Amino acid sequence: MTHVAPAGGTAVQDHVALAEIELCGELIIAASAAEERLSLESIDEVLRVAEERGED
Repeated sequence: MTHVAPAGGTAVQDHVALAEIELCGELIIAASAAEERLSLESIDEVLRVAEERGED
């Protein structure tokens, strides 16, 4: 049996999931633009890890 979400704007937004999807997209873009494999430091930079820790 297939369940379909009801029409009419009743979709639930999971803000954490949306943020994770956005970060994954940014990683994909960075990886596709890089000539070599991304370093851990580059990944942290793309994900703004230092900003989250307050290490600016």
